[in-house]
Amino acid sequence: MKIAIIGLPNSGKTTVFNALTRGHAETAAYSSGQLEPNLATVKVPDPRLEVLAKMFKPRKITYADVQYIDIGGLSGSGRAGGGLPPVLLNYIASADALLHVVRAFDDPTVPHPNGSVDPQRDIAAVDLELAFSDLGIIERRLNRLNAEIPKLPAKEKELRTAERDLLQRLREALEAETPIRALELTEDEARMIRGYQFLTAKPMLIAPNIGEADIAHPPQIAYPHPRSAVEPLCGKIEAELAQLDDTEARVFMDDLGITAPARDRVIAASYALLGLVSFLTAGPDEVRAWPVPRGTPAVEAAGVIHSDIQRGFIRAEIVAYSDLIAAGGMNEAKKAGLVRMEGKQYIIQDGDICHFLFNV
Repeated sequence: MKIAIIGLPNSGKTTVFNALTRGHAETAAYSSGQLEPNLATVKVPDPRLEVLAKMFKPRKITYADVQYIDIGGLSGSGRAGGGLPPVLLNYIASADALLHVVRAFDDPTVPHPNGSVDPQRDIAAVDLELAFSDLGIIERRLNRLNAEIPKLPAKEKELRTAERDLLQRLREALEAETPIRALELTEDEARMIRGYQFLTAKPMLIAPNIGEADIAHPPQIAYPHPRSAVEPLCGKIEAELAQLDDTEARVFMDDLGITAPARDRVIAASYALLGLVSFLTAGPDEVRAWPVPRGTPAVEAAGVIHSDIQRGFIRAEIVAYSDLIAAGGMNEAKKAGLVRMEGKQYIIQDGDICHFLFNV
C-alpha cells in the first residue's frame, strides 16, 4: 500500500510529505537534483478503534497503515522533456496510487517554475507527462507485438492479438487525454495490463496546497475522473501541526478556526482510493484494523490474519461496528441476535468486527 507523492517543483511536495508523516525531511532536498526519495509509513485515522479500546481495554491498538514516498519534482514538459528519468519512473511505477500536490498558494519568495500560480494548468501538465510515459511503453510494446504476431502459433497468436488490440485502445484513449483509470476494463483486460504498471491507471488524489488565507474557503479544483478525488490542505500549516503534541495542536487549530487536521482527511482519502476497507478484530490482547480490498470474501480476509486460519476456516462470527456500539457490548450484541455466522464467501464490509473459527 504505497502512495507516491508527485508534482511540479516548488509545489510543496516534501512539506506535504512532512505534514502527512510527521516527518522532518529537508524541503529543499531536490533543488540540487537529488533523486533519493523520502519514505515513511503512517497510521490511517480510525476513530472506531479508540471506541472499541474503551470497550475491550486491550493491551495494544493497531491501526491500518499506508506508506508515502516523496520523489523529485516532475518537469511538466511532457514529450519535450524526453520522458521521465528512469529512477523517478521506477519509484512512481511501484506505487499503488498517486498523490499529486498542486501548488495553489502565492509566495513571492518561492517562484513558480511556470511564472504564475494556476492549479488547473499544472494538473494538466502533470497528467500529460504521465500519459506520455504510458504512451512510450505502449508504442514500444506494440512495435514488438506487430513484429512477433505473424510468426506465432495459433493459440499464442490469439492471446498476443488480444493484447495488441487492448493496447491500441489504450493508446487512443491517452491521445484523447483520457487516463487509463477512466476506462471500463474487464477483469481479463485489467489482468492483461497489470504488469505494465501504467501511471495513468493508478488511482489519483489531487491535493491542492493552499495558502493560510484560503483554509476556510479553499479554491474549487475540478478533476472529474473516476478513481480520483480532490482534498485541499495547507501544507505549511499542516506540517507545523504535525510537530505539535495534541494539546498544543488543539490550541493552534482553535486560533486558525480549524476543527480537525486536513492531514487526516488526506490519509483517509488515500486509503479509500486504494480500494481498501478495514475489518476489525477486538479483544483483551488487541484491537486492530485489517485492510483488505473491497469485495474480499471472508475466507481470504481470514488469511490476512494468518494462513492457517484461512486453510482451516470453518465460519466467521461477525457483528457490524454500529450494531455493537448500539448494543453496548459483545454479550449484549449476541443476546440481541446481532452477531451473525457467515461462511467462506461472505463479502467483508468496512467496519465488520470479525472472529474467525478454524481448525487445522
